Amino acid sequence: MAYDDLRSFLHALDKEGQLLRVTDEVVPEPDIAAAANAAPRMGDAAPALYFDNVRGFIDARIAMNVHGSWANHALALGLPKQTGAKAQVAEFIRRWEDFPVQPEWRAEPLWAANAVEGGDVDVFQVLPLFRLNDGDGGFYIDKAAVVSKDPEDPDNSDKQNVGIYRIEVKGKRRLALQPAPVHDIALHLRKAEERGEDLPVAIALGNDPVISIVAATPMAYDENEYELAGALRGAPAPIAKAPLTGLPVPWGSEVVIEGVVEGRTREIEGPFGEFTGHYSGGRSMPVIRIDRISYRTDPVFEHLYLGMPWTEIDYLMAANTCVPIHQELKRDFPEVQAVNATYTHGLVVIVSTKTRYGGFAKAVGTRVLSTSHGLGYAATVIVVDEDVDPFNLTQVMWALSTKMNPAHDLVRLPAMSVVPLAPQADTPGIVDKLIIDATTPVEPERRGDRSSRVRDLPEAGEWLTRLQRLAAAR
Repeated sequence: MAYDDLRSFLHALDKEGQLLRVTDEVVPEPDIAAAANAAPRMGDAAPALYFDNVRGFIDARIAMNVHGSWANHALALGLPKQTGAKAQVAEFIRRWEDFPVQPEWRAEPLWAANAVEGGDVDVFQVLPLFRLNDGDGGFYIDKAAVVSKDPEDPDNSDKQNVGIYRIEVKGKRRLALQPAPVHDIALHLRKAEERGEDLPVAIALGNDPVISIVAATPMAYDENEYELAGALRGAPAPIAKAPLTGLPVPWGSEVVIEGVVEGRTREIEGPFGEFTGHYSGGRSMPVIRIDRISYRTDPVFEHLYLGMPWTEIDYLMAANTCVPIHQELKRDFPEVQAVNATYTHGLVVIVSTKTRYGGFAKAVGTRVLSTSHGLGYAATVIVVDEDVDPFNLTQVMWALSTKMNPAHDLVRLPAMSVVPLAPQADTPGIVDKLIIDATTPVEPERRGDRSSRVRDLPEAGEWLTRLQRLAAAR
């Protein structure tokens, strides 16, 4: 089923037993963030959270942990909530084959019910803002889809961008944005500043669940996120034109903020508790001037807690990080079987592959580092044989334990690019990267003694099914 807005998805989660309504009065700090911090610890079927009795706010509605479990992520894709991580990645790959699906322009967007402009703009009057972690430098908006276009080719919808970036609230009409150099919006901003221009942006909050997934997907510069949303939904993504900037935004958003990233203007932004599980320090970042806010009546503020994994961000950026890397690798290396990049947005990537010849695994690992996502994120790549499931960490650890010899199976590449938020980097944005070859050597490689491999008995698969049926019948 395709959901056109956040509220219809929350209703579906409620119907499936995946929405927990907290009706007791809570204080915004620390209760709401602490609850969202705790929720994923309830397991792969952890619920979304909904708060509407928040001390200090007259009429707040706050949704947290909407994507914060494999069950919720499956329902977002229209799959049974029991669908596991590996199966969801496989289905994501299958639907990617339908990309692109053109979006559908719709009139009368839901967010057009109310609006404030110019000097009347006050983001604090629209959003019930609160800090997520004790050390955060201020209030943040961290699950909004930020829409921008290439200033040199604004009519080319393939070069527009829909991405999720952290946004610090600096004032009633002022926001700070952190675009990493590898992000498309950073390229848009650089082009605008080279032309001496501001960069128009639209910031959509409280979106249908697939929009959030594609906005967090590392796509190629000339790939349209709305067209991927259509492929994942199985139906065109509904969009509408933002009234001030003319940018295409989701039709069903709760709130749409329009303005410009002011060219050549920077202010200190941060610190912020990030997806890495560490705080990033204060840095000089671009500034957004808000010129208009449009919003639904009684808008729902969808927020996202992030910290030491696993939190909602790890579910949101899991399957959609694996798949683009998988698709790029398969084009060059058909032998690649699966990619697991679910750990901390792909700072570690595990690849299973058939081995064509000696040294092949190292070539596959090197290619991971040159994918669109690997350039800025993958810091460690582990390559395993085709019969090792990269989603089964017990099998991966077995491969590392028995096949990797540090004498010749580690490839270190010095001074490579990484997202500046990576805390292991001595210099922000630069890190040594590592490829670990944990595959069985083939000719002409001769190393170790692995000639007597124990393999599953042929009847083991049949017996697994038989035992599962017996257990279910108890």
